[in-house]
Amino acid sequence: MSNPFTLVYGGAITKNEPGKVNIHPVTYKLNGLDIAANVYTPPNYDPAKRYAAIAVAHPNGGVKEQVAGLYAQHLAEQGYITIAADAAYQGASGGQPRNVDKPAYRIEDIHGMADYISRYPGVDSARLGLFGICGGGGYSLKSAQTDKRFKSIATLSMFNSGRVRRNGYNDSQLSTIQERLQQASDARAQEVAGGEILYSGDANLTDEQIAKLPFDLYRQGYEYYWKTHAHAGSTFKYTTSSLLDLMSFDATDQLELLNKPLLMIAGNKADSLYMTEDAFQKATGTKDKELFKIDGATHIETYWVPKYVDAAMSKLTEFFGKTLKG
Repeated sequence: MSNPFTLVYGGAITKNEPGKVNIHPVTYKLNGLDIAANVYTPPNYDPAKRYAAIAVAHPNGGVKEQVAGLYAQHLAEQGYITIAADAAYQGASGGQPRNVDKPAYRIEDIHGMADYISRYPGVDSARLGLFGICGGGGYSLKSAQTDKRFKSIATLSMFNSGRVRRNGYNDSQLSTIQERLQQASDARAQEVAGGEILYSGDANLTDEQIAKLPFDLYRQGYEYYWKTHAHAGSTFKYTTSSLLDLMSFDATDQLELLNKPLLMIAGNKADSLYMTEDAFQKATGTKDKELFKIDGATHIETYWVPKYVDAAMSKLTEFFGKTLKG
């Protein structure tokens, strides 16, 4: 049966009931674009009371109705007001052409969630947390370097988009960087001349092709995004010209500017773990940091497998309970 809020995660809200976590679809303006978001309010929410709030940044190619919504709902169960917004140019948010994926925009999206949720009825803006998943984790590290409204930052299965677009996954494409930059430059030239908009990462693969992919993240990612948790707004593809910005970006650049409590969570079986470990090491500006590995979990399994979600939630509950307390 289809969910009235188009949520595709397990245990998703199907209707708002008194006394329980409720979901509120909202739209707000950010740099002239309409941003589509879901706000989750905790059980027995009373706008006259004061609540800590958490902004949740979704993975690359993801939308707010998938893993970002799952964790936003679980965090609301713990008493937080949470927000999960679709990135500009992606999902149900505005912006043309579709699926532009530039780091500056994704970082601005996170500042925009802070703008909106800080003024939401009942939110204590002095107790604002940030939680980023996959690509949203990398962009959260970058946002929190300068946005001191966030009192604490957590990441799950952090993915450093710039490093991967530049070097390939697991640094497997180092020899083709200049060729790929040339393709991105040509794509931009074609775009501005009014030609066809070129896309990278298009994911129209057969089951056979998926099975042959070299990395767990990609095999299980196809399964998650195309089958078990598919959503009409979610796509892996992004404008090829975005690579002009992506390939010179790195989520860990200037990471010493981040001076707030930091929790980084990743599966110990994830082939993306190297990115979390690298960022954790470079986060020298905070005195309060923890790297928590979920035993047995791969990258995508932290998005939906109940025992791994529970392990992540138990850690997040402890972390935000300590860092955002009234």
